Amino acid sequence: MVAETSRYGVGLTIALDYQRAVESVKQALAAEGFGILCEIDVAATMKKKLDVDLRPYVILGACNPPLAHRALTAERDIGLLLPCNVIVYADDVPGRSVIAALDPVVALSVTGNTDLQPVSLDVKARLIRALEAVAST
Repeated sequence: MVAETSRYGVGLTIALDYQRAVESVKQALAAEGFGILCEIDVAATMKKKLDVDLRPYVILGACNPPLAHRALTAERDIGLLLPCNVIVYADDVPGRSVIAALDPVVALSVTGNTDLQPVSLDVKARLIRALEAVAST
Protein backbone atom coordinates (compact mmCIF):
# COMPACT_ATOMS: atom_id res chain seq x y z
CA MET A 1 0.00 0.00 0.00
CA VAL A 2 1.29 3.44 -0.92
CA ALA A 3 2.00 5.59 2.13
CA GLU A 4 3.60 8.87 3.00
CA THR A 5 7.35 8.18 3.19
CA SER A 6 8.35 11.71 4.19
CA ARG A 7 6.75 15.14 4.42
CA TYR A 8 7.27 15.42 0.65
CA GLY A 9 6.96 11.89 -0.75
CA VAL A 10 4.77 8.83 -1.13
CA GLY A 11 5.94 5.32 -1.77
CA LEU A 12 6.23 1.70 -0.80
CA THR A 13 8.56 -1.26 -0.54
CA ILE A 14 7.87 -4.14 -2.91
CA ALA A 15 9.02 -7.72 -3.35
CA LEU A 16 10.72 -7.13 -6.72
CA ASP A 17 14.42 -7.00 -7.45
CA TYR A 18 15.77 -3.63 -8.53
CA GLN A 19 15.83 -4.17 -12.31
CA ARG A 20 12.31 -5.59 -12.39
CA ALA A 21 11.10 -2.77 -10.16
CA VAL A 22 12.55 -0.10 -12.47
CA GLU A 23 10.93 -1.67 -15.53
CA SER A 24 7.61 -2.13 -13.73
CA VAL A 25 7.62 1.51 -12.60
CA LYS A 26 8.27 2.73 -16.14
CA GLN A 27 5.42 0.61 -17.50
CA ALA A 28 3.01 1.72 -14.76
CA LEU A 29 3.88 5.38 -15.30
CA ALA A 30 3.32 4.97 -19.05
CA ALA A 31 -0.11 3.48 -18.36
CA GLU A 32 -0.95 6.69 -16.47
CA GLY A 33 0.23 8.90 -19.35
CA PHE A 34 3.75 9.68 -18.12
CA GLY A 35 6.83 9.54 -20.28
CA ILE A 36 10.33 9.40 -18.85
CA LEU A 37 12.21 12.59 -19.76
CA CYS A 38 15.37 11.68 -17.91
CA GLU A 39 16.84 8.75 -16.05
CA ILE A 40 19.64 9.41 -13.58
CA ASP A 41 21.64 6.40 -12.42
CA VAL A 42 22.65 7.78 -9.03
CA ALA A 43 24.83 4.80 -8.11
CA ALA A 44 26.84 5.05 -11.36
CA THR A 45 27.24 8.80 -10.92
CA MET A 46 28.48 8.44 -7.33
CA LYS A 47 30.94 5.77 -8.43
CA LYS A 48 32.25 7.83 -11.33
CA LYS A 49 32.44 11.19 -9.56
CA LEU A 50 33.31 10.16 -5.98
CA ASP A 51 34.46 6.54 -6.26
CA VAL A 52 31.75 5.68 -3.74
CA ASP A 53 29.70 2.49 -3.92
CA LEU A 54 25.99 3.05 -3.49
CA ARG A 55 23.08 0.65 -3.70
CA PRO A 56 21.34 0.58 -7.12
CA TYR A 57 19.35 3.82 -7.20
CA VAL A 58 17.66 5.65 -10.07
CA ILE A 59 15.78 8.93 -10.36
CA LEU A 60 13.16 8.96 -13.13
CA GLY A 61 11.96 12.33 -14.38
CA ALA A 62 8.36 11.60 -15.37
CA CYS A 63 6.13 13.94 -17.36
CA ASN A 64 2.49 13.77 -18.37
CA PRO A 65 2.35 16.34 -21.21
CA PRO A 66 -1.34 17.36 -20.86
CA LEU A 67 -0.94 17.88 -17.12
CA ALA A 68 2.36 19.71 -17.57
CA HIS A 69 0.65 21.97 -20.09
CA ARG A 70 -2.13 22.75 -17.60
CA ALA A 71 0.44 23.59 -14.94
CA LEU A 72 2.52 25.76 -17.31
CA THR A 73 -0.64 27.59 -18.38
CA ALA A 74 -1.48 28.33 -14.75
CA GLU A 75 2.05 29.45 -13.89
CA ARG A 76 4.82 29.95 -16.43
CA ASP A 77 7.71 29.38 -14.00
CA ILE A 78 6.29 26.04 -12.76
CA GLY A 79 8.91 24.34 -14.92
CA LEU A 80 11.24 24.89 -11.98
CA LEU A 81 9.25 22.17 -10.19
CA LEU A 82 8.92 19.79 -13.15
CA PRO A 83 9.21 16.93 -14.02
CA CYS A 84 7.77 14.61 -11.38
CA ASN A 85 10.61 12.74 -9.71
CA VAL A 86 10.14 9.06 -9.02
CA ILE A 87 12.90 7.08 -7.34
CA VAL A 88 13.62 3.37 -7.27
CA TYR A 89 16.36 1.84 -5.17
CA ALA A 90 17.39 -1.56 -3.88
CA ASP A 91 16.14 -2.21 -0.36
CA ASP A 92 18.37 -3.55 2.43
CA VAL A 93 16.57 -6.88 2.03
CA PRO A 94 17.71 -8.72 -1.12
CA GLY A 95 14.98 -9.06 -3.75
CA ARG A 96 13.06 -6.01 -2.51
CA SER A 97 12.98 -2.45 -3.81
CA VAL A 98 11.74 0.90 -2.60
CA ILE A 99 9.68 3.08 -4.95
CA ALA A 100 8.71 6.64 -4.08
CA ALA A 101 7.45 9.77 -5.80
CA LEU A 102 7.65 13.41 -4.87
CA ASP A 103 4.20 14.47 -3.64
CA PRO A 104 3.08 16.99 -6.27
CA VAL A 105 0.53 18.54 -3.90
CA VAL A 106 3.32 19.42 -1.48
CA ALA A 107 5.73 20.48 -4.24
CA LEU A 108 3.31 22.76 -6.06
CA SER A 109 1.93 24.26 -2.85
CA VAL A 110 5.13 26.31 -2.50
CA THR A 111 3.85 28.50 -5.35
CA GLY A 112 0.81 29.70 -3.42
CA ASN A 113 -1.13 29.49 -6.70
CA THR A 114 -4.46 27.81 -5.97
CA ASP A 115 -5.05 27.29 -9.72
CA LEU A 116 -2.40 24.55 -9.53
CA GLN A 117 -4.20 22.52 -6.87
CA PRO A 118 -6.48 20.57 -9.27
CA VAL A 119 -3.48 19.67 -11.43
CA SER A 120 -1.41 18.59 -8.43
CA LEU A 121 -4.26 16.41 -7.12
CA ASP A 122 -4.65 14.78 -10.54
CA VAL A 123 -0.91 14.12 -10.81
CA LYS A 124 -0.80 12.68 -7.29
CA ALA A 125 -3.73 10.33 -8.00
CA ARG A 126 -2.01 9.08 -11.17
CA LEU A 127 1.32 8.57 -9.41
CA ILE A 128 -0.35 6.64 -6.60
CA ARG A 129 -2.20 4.46 -9.10
CA ALA A 130 1.08 3.76 -10.88
CA LEU A 131 2.82 2.79 -7.63
CA GLU A 132 -0.14 0.60 -6.63
CA ALA A 133 -0.03 -1.09 -10.05
CA VAL A 134 3.61 -2.00 -9.46
CA ALA A 135 2.76 -3.35 -6.03
CA SER A 136 0.11 -5.62 -7.52
CA THR A 137 2.54 -7.27 -9.96
